[in-house]
Amino acid sequence: MKKTFDIQRKFRFMVYVLLAVSIGLTGLSGYVFFLSVKLSDQSRQKIYVLDNGKSLLVALREDITENRDAEARDHVKRFHELFFTLEPDKQYIENNIREALYLADRSAMEQYQSFKENNLYNQVIASDISMTVMTDSIKLDFSSYPYRFQYFGKQKIVRTSNITVRNLQTTGQLRNISRTDHNPHGFLIEGWRIIDNIDMETIKRKSF
Repeated sequence: MKKTFDIQRKFRFMVYVLLAVSIGLTGLSGYVFFLSVKLSDQSRQKIYVLDNGKSLLVALREDITENRDAEARDHVKRFHELFFTLEPDKQYIENNIREALYLADRSAMEQYQSFKENNLYNQVIASDISMTVMTDSIKLDFSSYPYRFQYFGKQKIVRTSNITVRNLQTTGQLRNISRTDHNPHGFLIEGWRIIDNIDMETIKRKSF
């Protein structure tokens, strides 16, 4: 009878040990799974950059939405700089306009055709005119989509005899598109039009 009791006690002890081991292994497996998920999530938040084929630099990836406002402003600013910066060089003008047209829809092409029909670019080349644009401010409305913007700036026109400063105000909308080499911010300007582009002042240049 005593022998039977000892066998039962040992059997229960083995059951308790196996149960404790099973619980421990289950807990350990859960902890390892939690760590693996956490490490996997952290790895997706990093970009590994090869530095001249020698070392790896780890750069934390920022959430795209956090920089969308700054990207939109830079997109609008860059478009206007390309579209309105002209020098008396046909190749320079064509390169700038081509890059600008990657950033906008048909409305920019129509404005370009209008300038071309009015002989603007030929006058710039023939009269040695330089035109630049200075950005004052850009207003963006992200409350609705497509995002509406207003651009405020000044256009400086340098001629042989004088310098003219014009007010420049435009408006349009921004639509999200895929990022490309020609359009790194992933925006497309739609319905773009010039609201105001009148002369503010003209200054005579000194003769040497």
